[in-house]
Formats: sequence, structure tokens, C-alpha cells
Amino acid sequence: MSFKVTILGSSGALPAYGRHPSAQLVEIQNRYFLVDCGEAVQMQLMKFQGNYHRIGHILISHLHGDHYLGLMGLLFTMHLQRRTNDLHIHSHRGLDEIITTQFKYSQSVPSFKIIFHTLKNDVREVIYEDDALTVETIPLVHKLRCSGFLFREKPKPRRIDKSVLPEGLLIQQLAGLKRGEDVCDEFGNVLYKNETLTLTPRKSRSYAYCSDTAYNEQMVEQIRGIDLLYHEATFANDEEQKAKETKHSTAAQAATIASLANVHQLLLGHFSARYKDPQPLLEEAIPLFSNTRLAIEGEEHTIPE
Repeated sequence: MSFKVTILGSSGALPAYGRHPSAQLVEIQNRYFLVDCGEAVQMQLMKFQGNYHRIGHILISHLHGDHYLGLMGLLFTMHLQRRTNDLHIHSHRGLDEIITTQFKYSQSVPSFKIIFHTLKNDVREVIYEDDALTVETIPLVHKLRCSGFLFREKPKPRRIDKSVLPEGLLIQQLAGLKRGEDVCDEFGNVLYKNETLTLTPRKSRSYAYCSDTAYNEQMVEQIRGIDLLYHEATFANDEEQKAKETKHSTAAQAATIASLANVHQLLLGHFSARYKDPQPLLEEAIPLFSNTRLAIEGEEHTIPE
């Protein structure tokens, strides 16, 4: 089953050098999440063949414009194309007023229901859960209330080994095998041990999105050991004071967090418009965390099972 992150925007506050403001499409087992929604996000979705009608949840980290100003265009397009499925928007307080005001003064009533969910400040909370997946917030340190998002698959069931499966097992017995149970007769006697008929579960995968934030070791325990971390890297080392003043991070600081948390791979993004080429940011990060890549728009990052 799929677990894929598509980079739609990698720039900081300003679009620059062909880079767009923050946005990512996260697809996990046929569930679609849009994470942040900078300007031109609908055009990026079209360009990279992201089906925005399948997006069920939009997660907005904070209310600086480069993280949500693409939202109204996307919502109007969904409306004009007669979307009917409910859309959930998760953000800090105020976005519902911004959106409803624009619909009000354009005298438009969307063709679908928009359900707003207000994020709590400075605390972790689960904002989405189903039988396969949880999404929880990551408290970040920025000038506005700001949250990252941690996507984590739940533990997966054991897999039935069809090559050794005896004939005639009941549906209930097959379901029990997936839950880790032995196959028993009606008297409770064990006919087959679970481990003889099943394979180990596939790996549960995880992804964390952390933008925008100052250097913040408080997040380390929450993201420890995850498969993929996206961490903002607005500045190079020579602008560390600027990063501190604006509550952003350097590439080296992002790499330090990745190292402390022992994540598998780091993606750098949210590059300042002062950098035409973000390659020097990557070069500052790699000595601290070798498995680091730049977030390049249009690239897909698939996490294998």
C-alpha cells in the first residue's frame, strides 16, 4: 500500500527562482492530505497530476500567508467542478473566519461541506485517526501559533502465508490468524500455531512535517526513529542570528534535529529567496546528517514497507 509525499512547494515566504510557497500532498493507503497550501497550489497539483478532488483533509501549519494563500483558489475550483464530498480543514484559530468571509463577499455557497477543526496551542493532539493511520500535531516554535504534523501507520496485522495454508479454514479462523491468534477447534484445542501459518507484519511507516520553526529540541522524542522528516531550512549557517530573530532554522540545525531523533531520512525545504541555488544548504547539513536531500518540487518520496 502506498505511502508517498509529493513536494508541491519548497520556497520560504516569497516565491523565487521557480520555487513556490509551502505545500505537500501526502498519500497514505488511498487517503489524501494536503499539508499547507501556499500560492498556486492548485496549479502545482495539476502540473504534477495530483487529484485534488480526492483530498479529504487540508492541514495548515500556521496563518502566515505563504502557508495558506492558495486555499481560496483551490476551494473555488473544487466548487466550480461541483465537488460534493466533505472537506476537513485543520488550522489554528482564525482561518474559518478568513475563508467564510471570502465566500460571503463573493456571494458564493460552496457545493460541498467544509468542516473546520481548530488546532490546540502548544500541545500534541491526535487530529485524525482511522483503522490504519493516525495524524498528530507537533508543537513548533514560531512567531505565530504553529504546528507540524506527524503521520504514523498503526501496527499492521500478520500476513497469512498462503504457501502453507491448509484447506478448509473458516473465515473466522483466517481473521484470527491476522490478529496473531492460533487456529483452534471448537473445544479450544490448538490445531495450528499462528507462527506456522503467518509471516511477520509489514513495517509501519511514518512521516513528520515541521515548518516553520526555530531550532527546537522539544520535538525530538516525538519524532524519534521516523522514516522521513521534512524540516525547514530557511537559512545557511552565516544567517544563524537571522534565523533566531525570525524563529526559523538553518540547514545545519535541521540536520542536528534529524541526528538527535535518529530519523532515517531528512528533507530540507522552505528555502529563503536569497538562495537561487539551495545546494549550499545541503552541503552544510550533510556533515551532520548524511542521509539528507533537498525538497525539489514535483519529486515524490515513497516510503517502502
